[in-house]
Amino acid sequence: MYRAGKKLEGDFALLFVVMLVIGAGNTALQSVLPAIGRSLKLPDNLIALAFSVSALVWVLAAPRWARRSDRTGRRRMVLTGMAGFSVSVLLCGIFLTLGIDGVIGPVATIGAFIGARVIYGYFGAAAPPAAQAILASRTTREERTKALTLLASAFGLGTILGPALAPFFVFPHVGLAGPAYVFSLIGAAVFLFVLTRLSDDAPGSHAHGAATSYPSIGGNVSGASVTAATTDATGQDIRYTDSRILPWLLVGVVMGHAQAMTGQAMGFLIIDRLGLPPELAQQSIGIVLMTGAFAALLVQWGLIPLLDLKPRALILVGLSLAALGCVVNALAVTLLGTACGFALASAGFGFARPGYTAGSSLAVGPELQNAVAGKVTSVNGASFVLGPTIGVALYEAWHPLPYLSAAMMCLVLVLYGLRALRPAD
Repeated sequence: MYRAGKKLEGDFALLFVVMLVIGAGNTALQSVLPAIGRSLKLPDNLIALAFSVSALVWVLAAPRWARRSDRTGRRRMVLTGMAGFSVSVLLCGIFLTLGIDGVIGPVATIGAFIGARVIYGYFGAAAPPAAQAILASRTTREERTKALTLLASAFGLGTILGPALAPFFVFPHVGLAGPAYVFSLIGAAVFLFVLTRLSDDAPGSHAHGAATSYPSIGGNVSGASVTAATTDATGQDIRYTDSRILPWLLVGVVMGHAQAMTGQAMGFLIIDRLGLPPELAQQSIGIVLMTGAFAALLVQWGLIPLLDLKPRALILVGLSLAALGCVVNALAVTLLGTACGFALASAGFGFARPGYTAGSSLAVGPELQNAVAGKVTSVNGASFVLGPTIGVALYEAWHPLPYLSAAMMCLVLVLYGLRALRPAD
């Protein structure tokens, strides 16, 4: 596949693991934090705030790191990202352990945890654009899109592995903080492999990295960062309010918030619905989140290429499925029903996200592809800043409310899409 042979294949495998670990570690923490919050008797909304702050920092930092990847050594930026990830996750584990053991109070625990998450949000965003730039600089133009798409899929795969592995890392003595310690060790090991095995490269004008959306529960790969990384930057920009892309961006921001609302509330829903103590609920939470992530990837890797639907059709079909899945989640009373509902909703969003990305891209000419991809990525990231906090606040008011609200949002978008999304087809 690659012109540089085994050396580049080894570098690609290492960069894939970097992306995988950063995504898996984040979603693993997201999957255990609802149970930790309940154990510490913290308000659910404070738990969501911890990840909202991290997502905000990521959204602000990612474009800066992407620009820097074109000017400085990319290997050093990958190391920066992995170091930030490992230190952040280790601190999260330490603070959570201190809180669970009663050494510090619950409010101090979550405050310290948020501080550690800021480290992840800032430095973790450095690795993806640098990894893209390294790979782009070593592949031909014809190979680049396929290679970067495979690299980006590591984030999606991480959303499966993180929640799936987290229950196995709940060890005696450290309890629910266990996944943080394990992923910190994994991150440190990957850091050492990058330090000793990844060959350095000099920045080149023909290859660049792009800002990547915050890896989160339900945050399916949209492909926007791949488009940005494989398109030569022209210096031209486009406004968010440009009539060619505004309808697509509106769909993206509303859909993204619906997805973020439902994903972040899921851990709390499972604990309450099954009536389990927080310490015993983690396996059930992992099953549901893993099922949803697997359904989304099955759609994006298998069904979308097979069905060959147009962007507008992807959005309409996807949002209809997502609305149905959200209604099932609101009404289900068993673990099986909740898992099926979340899988259906995740599959729906898995259809709609690439449709929204492709529709935005097709709405403009080649000279604006990089600019539009940047707008799509920023909208994707912004959805996970306020979306989780809104979703958990609605959940605290009434447990089915975030899911019924998300279903209504999706149905409104279907009606809007029938009228407004025709031009890009």
